Amino acid sequence: MLTNLTPVLTKEKIAHIVAELARDISNDYQGRQLVLIGVLKGAFIFLSDLVRHLTIPVEIDFVRASSYAEQSCSSGQVMLTKPVEIDIEGKNVLIVEDIIDTGLTIVSLIEYLKALKPAGIKVCVFIDKHERRKVLFDADYVGYSTDRGFLVGYGLDYAEKYRHLPGIFEVEPTASEDMP
Repeated sequence: MLTNLTPVLTKEKIAHIVAELARDISNDYQGRQLVLIGVLKGAFIFLSDLVRHLTIPVEIDFVRASSYAEQSCSSGQVMLTKPVEIDIEGKNVLIVEDIIDTGLTIVSLIEYLKALKPAGIKVCVFIDKHERRKVLFDADYVGYSTDRGFLVGYGLDYAEKYRHLPGIFEVEPTASEDMP
């Protein structure tokens, strides 16, 4: 069990970041049809908060993709286990992701969604982490950027634990734990 958690973002700071992102997205998509596609499981809390701050109507769907399985580091293979269910052809799509780390998952998702012929695809990520980036990728909307650290809370997990935490924390492994 992980016990060493160092605070990175408080729930108040998160609320401020989400409100700013929602304002920017609302302004950018004013008068246009927008579909938000949340990436499960991690982005569900962020997406929920983001939607409540938007001032424009949106459609919402989810995909489930992973390159981690139950590991702490990416396997490099992205698996899509829940596809988009609504028709996105000709619509503007905004992928809502909790964290971009290696970049492999988001690049694979974009390729998958392009085949469904949307009008455009952009990405909104809460945490943009550069430490282990394997592909060049810049998100269109970024809540918080960091160079390193294994982060949990606000939907981010470690082996399906810690998603419930209201803030973002960096995990500091104990001597018996192996972290990326």
